[in-house]
Parts: sequence; structure tokens; C-alpha cells
Amino acid sequence: MYKQLIRPFLFNFDPEKIHYFTFSFLRKSFKVPGMASFLKAKYAVEDKRLEREVFGLKFKNPVGLAAGFDKDAKLYKELSGLGFGFVEIGTLTPKPQAGNPKKRLFRLKEDQAIINRMGFNNEGVEAAVERLKKNNGDVLIGGNIGKNKVTPNEEAVEDYKICFEALFPYVDYFVVNVSSPNTPNLRALQDKEPLTNLLNTLKQLNAKKQNQKPILLKIAPDLTDSQLLDIIEIVQTTKIDGVIATNTTISREGLQSENKGEMGGLSGKPLTSRSTEVIKFLAEKSNRSFPIIGVGGIHSAKDALEKLEAGASLVQLYTGFIYEGPQLIKDINQAILKE
Repeated sequence: MYKQLIRPFLFNFDPEKIHYFTFSFLRKSFKVPGMASFLKAKYAVEDKRLEREVFGLKFKNPVGLAAGFDKDAKLYKELSGLGFGFVEIGTLTPKPQAGNPKKRLFRLKEDQAIINRMGFNNEGVEAAVERLKKNNGDVLIGGNIGKNKVTPNEEAVEDYKICFEALFPYVDYFVVNVSSPNTPNLRALQDKEPLTNLLNTLKQLNAKKQNQKPILLKIAPDLTDSQLLDIIEIVQTTKIDGVIATNTTISREGLQSENKGEMGGLSGKPLTSRSTEVIKFLAEKSNRSFPIIGVGGIHSAKDALEKLEAGASLVQLYTGFIYEGPQLIKDINQAILKE
């Protein structure tokens, strides 16, 4: 029903406006008596065989929602009710920021893709914290953290520290985002020295806590093999808990849609092969010494299984969820059970 009726209607409107409309619609739908139970029965797959223990956390199933969809932790309970095993909020920054000027979100229908140059638009970490206080452990939450646009790179560590401390009591794991192409010079923080310094600082903060939280690094798909080897070395040196591969790409290779020239990060089907290649490279070259969450171009159960086979322990959806709807979550979990 989603692909035949709902998606054609939604795709008639501006992508960013329809995103907020969908949020409002979902929130109201879950308040209708019996609707939450109906949607859970329709899309959620409950089976002990789907449970995964990764970096010390128990996931009810290995299919999560990637960061960027529920930036401000406004809809994590409803999204979990559609069958996701975990929800990653953010990217959050210390101070609220409006992000880049609109229009900044573009559908590439012919390519089953999206280009965004949102620019870490969010209401700030403290606003998200207030919403996360209502979680009560019902939903496994990842906290994706970044820096404010006005913060120079040499002071970026302080922004990540602020977000880490504020979110610590309310999230289950952290994701350090230094790979978005939409904040000026952010990707320079992926270089070996600044990245090692940033991760070591967060690890030191973590070590002071009574119950430490896993810290993951989200990387770009545009890194060279040499840079990926550096990432493996950094992960092993800093002893962080894992990697999310991958963020959006700045590549435009092979695109057909008229919006292909827009600036920003590309997500969706064109990223399928490259993100899987990165997962496989990291897994093989590191001898699977750390967990990987696979994300990028998952539009079918087959795409997800390929990422798991390549070395991912868990997968995340974003653009595939927009194009395929919640049935995709169910399809992946059912396919995993058949393996």
C-alpha cells in the first residue's frame, strides 16, 4: 500500500515539508486507539532468533534507523513501533542551529536517491535530552553527535564533549560524526591526528563513568583504501567500540536525475555497492576486530543481507525507508530468519 498509494502522494510535495508532515501524521496515528498495536502487528517481527548482542548491548533485531531522520528525538517511540530494533537520533550539536538555507533536500526519483545539504539543523542537545527523559529504556537509542557550524575545527573537541556529557544518561551508544559533507571543513576531522585526539578525549570522559557507553565512529564512503587503513589503526589504537559505514557521498557517478548537480551528500541506491565495499574492506583488513554497522543504499532485504555477509553486525535504513516504507524493515528481518 505504501509504494502504490502513499509514496506517490507524498512525493508530490517538497521533501522537507513532507518530512515534517509525516512526523506529525505518525505521531497522531499512534494516538488513535488500537493503531499502535495494528502497526506493530503489521510490520514488527518479534523473534528471539533476531536478537543480537553487539558492543555489549542487546538489540531486539539488527535493523535500525540511521541518524538524520529523527534528529531531535521527537518520534523515536513511534518509529520503534514500526519494527526498528534501534533508533539513532541526531546529529545533535551543543547549540541549536537552523542549518543551511532552504531548499536543501532533493529527491532523485530515477536514481532512488536523495541529496541533502541540511547542515546539522537541530534544536540543540538539551532539547533532545528533555524528550529522551521519557524513554524509560523502551527504545534502544544511539546518540549521533557533531559540532556547531560556527565552532572552528581547533575547538571542535569541546562541542563533542558537551554533547557527550549531556546525552550520556539517556542514550545507549554514541556516534561521532566527522563525515557529513554539509558542515564546512568537518571532514578534515577525519584526518589521523585530529580524529585520534577527538576519540581519545571522549574515551577518557567515558572511562570516568560508572557504566561506560560504546563509542562508534561514522565514516564517509569517499575515503581511499589508505585512509580506511588509517581508520582501522585509529579504531584499534583508541579502542573505540566500532564503526558505522557509511555516511553520504559527494560522488555523483552514474546519476540520471535532473537534481544530480545539487550540492550536498548523496544517499540511497547509488551508494549500495560502495558502502558494502567499505564494510568488506574494514572487516577483512581488521580481521573483524571491531563491529561494523552497515548503512547506505539498503532498499531491499538482499541489500541488507549483502552488508551482513560483508561483515556488518547490524544495519541501518534511511533513504530506503523513505522509498520502500516500513515493509522494508519486516522484509529484512524475515529474510534474516530464513538464512
